[in-house]
Amino acid sequence: MNARVIVAVVAGILFGIGLVISDMINPARVLAFLDVAGDWDPSLAFVMGGALIPSAIAYRIKARRQIPVFDTSFHVPKNRNPDRKLIAGSALFGLGWGLVGLCPGPAFAGLALGRWEIVLFVAAMIGGMAIHRLFQNRFA
Repeated sequence: MNARVIVAVVAGILFGIGLVISDMINPARVLAFLDVAGDWDPSLAFVMGGALIPSAIAYRIKARRQIPVFDTSFHVPKNRNPDRKLIAGSALFGLGWGLVGLCPGPAFAGLALGRWEIVLFVAAMIGGMAIHRLFQNRFA
């Protein structure tokens, strides 16, 4: 196994642990954050704000390096203009997140709980990705 894969696995595990510690794998917590007119729970805002710190540090490091340590180039999108696909995908993501309180990262971390709802969500998510892959060239 090469260093790039090891670093990716360690980063994924660290991310999952952070999601578990912050209770972001709990759909009720996320839905309470989205319920601004009801019993609003601001904890997700603190988690998101805390995520800005390592992200800002990573962008500062990227600005000083020619290439990453474990890859041949940085994979940063060059297009900064939102297009139809980005807007539609964002709306679909937000709709799903608002309906069930899960998004991909917390859902995968939540699989460790073995709850049927999370297993069903991940299966539907993987199915949706497979259907998209099958039809992406037909609608391009």
